Amino acid sequence: MKKTVVLYPGLAVGHFVPMMQLADILLEEGYAVVVALIDITMEQNIPFAAAVDRVTASKPSITFHTLPRIHNPPTVTNDVQLLLGYFELMRRYNKHLHEFLSSLPPRSIHSVIMDSLSNVALDITKELGIPAYSFFTSNASTLAVFLQLPWVRTESQPSFKELGDATLNLQGVPPMPASHLIEEMLEDPESEIYKAMTNSLSKNLEADGILVNTFTSLEARAVEALTDPQFLPKSEIKMPMLLCVGPLVEGAAETKEKHECLAWLNEQPEHSVVFLCFGSTGAGNHSEVQLKEIAVGLESSGHRFLWVVRAPLGDNPEKAFGVHADPDLHTLLPEGFLERTKGRGLVVKLWAPQVDVLRHKAIGAFMTHCGWNSILEGIMAGVPMLCWPLYAEQKMNKVFMVEEAEIGLEVVGWQEGLVKAEEVEAKVRLVLDSKEGEKIRARVMAHKKAAAMAWKNGGSSRTAFGKFLLDAGNLGKELRHA
Repeated sequence: MKKTVVLYPGLAVGHFVPMMQLADILLEEGYAVVVALIDITMEQNIPFAAAVDRVTASKPSITFHTLPRIHNPPTVTNDVQLLLGYFELMRRYNKHLHEFLSSLPPRSIHSVIMDSLSNVALDITKELGIPAYSFFTSNASTLAVFLQLPWVRTESQPSFKELGDATLNLQGVPPMPASHLIEEMLEDPESEIYKAMTNSLSKNLEADGILVNTFTSLEARAVEALTDPQFLPKSEIKMPMLLCVGPLVEGAAETKEKHECLAWLNEQPEHSVVFLCFGSTGAGNHSEVQLKEIAVGLESSGHRFLWVVRAPLGDNPEKAFGVHADPDLHTLLPEGFLERTKGRGLVVKLWAPQVDVLRHKAIGAFMTHCGWNSILEGIMAGVPMLCWPLYAEQKMNKVFMVEEAEIGLEVVGWQEGLVKAEEVEAKVRLVLDSKEGEKIRARVMAHKKAAAMAWKNGGSSRTAFGKFLLDAGNLGKELRHA
């Protein structure tokens, strides 16, 4: 009988998709894969529900088990209470996850891999004696920061918010302004969300191992720190096994109908187009003022561009998980912009096939919000990046990209809330026209080659994945005989 790996994904597209790439590798290795899925309806989170539908249709070898709905679930909306609601939702689903895991033949379960934000489920796997691993969908550098934060400040010290742009010197990462931490850690240390986030970060240390969507050579400094026996400040706390199993990146779209932008790219010279795309959630929407600044900057640069535009959220932040309004480009962009840049630029509404676009030979640069999936897609395409962080851990990712890996340039002004047209123009020209841009491309190309090697036989990620399979198998035997 095949051993079964149970996956317990997070409820966001950026967390779900890489875990499904992990599922493909498990299937290739001869394991059965069951996804324990919390039932999120289209009305609650349209992008996530659509991603689930797409995967269930395209990956028939994966078994999806939908956990029963709970009564009166906490509201999960795009506001400051988002993570509190999420943590509560995960906690209340522990009962149904326990029932499901208990229904499986005990000897059939190889391990459970859970999203790092769903790690309250570690209480269930520990009770049932099942090997359990946390899946961290961002990078090792961010993980290094997160695991140190609960011990960085004492009760008598200022909060991270009070530190402002003061530099934090943490193991494994370049010096970083305190203001670049995730929003939840900039709250009052006595607040519910700060304590909940700190507890969640620390909870990952209870896992039997942490799988990270990165590869060792890309983040050698962070990996060295995380595997240092002295990494954690308290000797009684043991760091779980670190397993770098990336890059887990979605492949090119398998559709008969190709997006219009790909035909347009076919007509453009090699490495001549800057691609602008800022993520799949509403938090990536720019204001009308900002859209106009970007437009002016692109027009003034004289370079070719492909730009994904969505309507500003305005006073409806809940649209982040709902239907995005079709943007009126003639209203949102400067008068005559589309006509003046016709042929040289293409503006696409709402969405473009990012993986396909980035891998097209015409793309010369990628202006990104610095989400980790997008960064990996940029690396796998060998494309230099312009870094414009917006939310979550993206500001920390920007530091890694610019200061550590040197695969991108910072777009200045994002921290003040408005990037000026002159800055857009200058950075586009710098990355596409200058020697510095050529050096960045060379570094990204080197990482692209290293990423491909990581998953070949004997490569770092392939080896780490084999170590995970062996470790979980041995641990499962120990737990059954305990």
